Amino acid sequence: MKAYRVSGIAPFGSMRQVFSLDLPASDAADAEHRTYSIMGSRHKANRRSIEIQSVSEIDPRTSTEPRIMDYFREEIAAAGGSVAPVAEEE
Repeated sequence: MKAYRVSGIAPFGSMRQVFSLDLPASDAADAEHRTYSIMGSRHKANRRSIEIQSVSEIDPRTSTEPRIMDYFREEIAAAGGSVAPVAEEE
């Protein structure tokens, strides 16, 4: 499995908005399928109404998505930790 970043446009309520989703998948086609599944279940969007603009493989250490951090936990720790900027709480 590899980490992918999928970005595109989907209907959220009465508006269409840009989205970006990081997720683990075996290949780019699997990442697209998982994106359709997640967006459909969370926002009741049909596959036809979701427009995927790009699917790119990313380094798991650059993502702050909990799904990626959990799946690649050992790999991130072995590589010396996350390289994503950590936001401080106020």
